[in-house]
Amino acid sequence: MSTPAIPPVLIGTGPLSPAEVVSVARHDARVALGDDARAAMTASRAVVEALADDPAPHYGVSTGFGALATTYIDRDRRAQLQLSLVRSHAAGSGPEVEREVVRALALLRLSTLATGRTGARPVVAETYAALLNAGITPVVREYGSLGCSGDLAPLAHVALAACGEGDVRVRDGELVPALHALADAGIEPLALREKEGLAVINGTDGMLGQLLLALGDLELLVATADVTAAMSVEATLGTDAAFAADLQRLRPHPGIAASADNMRRALAESAIVRSHRGPECTRVQDAYSLRCAPQVHGAVRDTMAHARAVAERELASAVDNPVVTPDGRVESNGSFHGAPVGYVLDFLAIAVADLASIAERRIDRMLDRARSNGLPPFLAHEIGVDSGLMIAQYTAAGIVSELKRLAMPASVDSIPSSAMQEDHVSMGWAAARKLRTAVDGLTRVIGIELLTASRALALRAPLRPADATAAAAGVVAAAAAPGPDRFLAPAVEQAVAAVRSGAVRDAVEAAIGRLA
Repeated sequence: MSTPAIPPVLIGTGPLSPAEVVSVARHDARVALGDDARAAMTASRAVVEALADDPAPHYGVSTGFGALATTYIDRDRRAQLQLSLVRSHAAGSGPEVEREVVRALALLRLSTLATGRTGARPVVAETYAALLNAGITPVVREYGSLGCSGDLAPLAHVALAACGEGDVRVRDGELVPALHALADAGIEPLALREKEGLAVINGTDGMLGQLLLALGDLELLVATADVTAAMSVEATLGTDAAFAADLQRLRPHPGIAASADNMRRALAESAIVRSHRGPECTRVQDAYSLRCAPQVHGAVRDTMAHARAVAERELASAVDNPVVTPDGRVESNGSFHGAPVGYVLDFLAIAVADLASIAERRIDRMLDRARSNGLPPFLAHEIGVDSGLMIAQYTAAGIVSELKRLAMPASVDSIPSSAMQEDHVSMGWAAARKLRTAVDGLTRVIGIELLTASRALALRAPLRPADATAAAAGVVAAAAAPGPDRFLAPAVEQAVAAVRSGAVRDAVEAAIGRLA
């Protein structure tokens, strides 16, 4: 039997969902422009065309931009004006931005174009859809956006490629001139008209795309962190009593309840926990990194919920300046300012740093014979000869230190531009870029906790761990196996890959059902 075709993501029938953005950006789902979007764009374009004939100046239609907004441009120069805007704003510098980020950026600009509030013609949206479907990815550079007047430089690089200029990567990753890639894909280069230069660059799409990608990653990581925390509790002979549902209801944060539930279920029927649960146990309470894991992990979850709410509002927005209103006015506004997105990007970077920090403390606890309740120093095979996982903890600690620096908010900074016309900016793009780095660091710290806890649980034999924690440990059993020292970096990378791919979460869910 043939696999049924996956329907394309339809643009213009309502706000995109976060899952649809990730599907197009990361998994190359196709897109299609809906008839309602074409009708809305055609209607708003008629408003722009009428203003183009008006001898009075109208910003973005018959004037220059930014500090040059009072300069009137004759009609025979306006096509040049739009292309000049895109060329001059495609001023990025530095390393190339990741393919999935550029695809998210282009998709979200397409989504705003399809609202009919930008005054662009349907052909502009259709060209963006064709670029995405052909797997053509414009080269966007790391630096260039201040996060106000939108992600100008990144969006301009995408627009320039749509016009047949600049460089792009094709589906196999080869770097080619945009004009050649468009010709090979049968795409006609755009010839921008009045207002369209602004319409393709004036949005917060880069920072929003990276927020949505990060939220998708963090949904996996926080659930996996609940599992690795449970493994650490088990490995250090901690107690699950503090995770009881009735205790969590005394402080009814939804995220805390979800993480505590994951940890309870992950530790259910653990022979290791049961072995020291009797009245002979003198342990009254565990250290904070164990006992307070649901509180920290849960706070991360609740921060994510707030960020997700902001992202969903942004997905329902039409961000441009000026905008064509439903009643036919063309009005300047400040919706392009990235503050709403920048704040939550920074908030998430703080949460990510703290989640990694508490995980690193659990790693260190398992390696310290004074605090691990009977495990060998550094989980080494032959004390003195072998170093065990000593330096894996150094790696985690170095990452956590970097994450703390990345938690410094970008959105508290501002630097004026455009001859003081744009005198307060969001730095939301910078917040997005550092969050992306932070999410990668968190993935690595959770991977090291997985590796460490898996070896520690193996050293508790013949006592058996819980079904869920055994399933998680089984994913990295070979890499984590006790024994004489061996080249450690490959084992670390295997554990990181198991976290990043979702293999750990999948194994646990196969054992105990879906995690929160």
